[in-house]
Amino acid sequence: MIDSRTAPYAILILRVALGLLFLAHAGLKVFVFTPAGTAQFFASLGLPAALAYLTIAVETLGGVALIVGFFARVAALALIPVLLGAIITVHAAAGFFFTNPNGGWEFLALWIVGLAAVVLAGDGALAVRPTFNRKATG
Repeated sequence: MIDSRTAPYAILILRVALGLLFLAHAGLKVFVFTPAGTAQFFASLGLPAALAYLTIAVETLGGVALIVGFFARVAALALIPVLLGAIITVHAAAGFFFTNPNGGWEFLALWIVGLAAVVLAGDGALAVRPTFNRKATG
């Protein structure tokens, strides 16, 4: 049974946690690896270097959208391919467990599950712009 009084706050907590993770990973690409270094890494994987800049932008905008609840369901859905791409291009070869050398894909899979929960459950409490406008009934 879902507690309709507290469920929106559970989604809020999930939304904010996921958004902060995306901002942290975008920040890592900008402030530690640098955008040019990230682009070079993407190119070393055989990906277009420009995809690095797009990834940084999507992680940043998507992270902010999740935190404030701006079309959070759409943002969550849009961020799943970023994680799938990271699994396919980098982490799958390292196996499942994230503690494996070069990091496995277990953390990314859990991250995808969290995003899928937001997509399915809704925007949660305190969303500045819910994905769907709900008309009041009564």
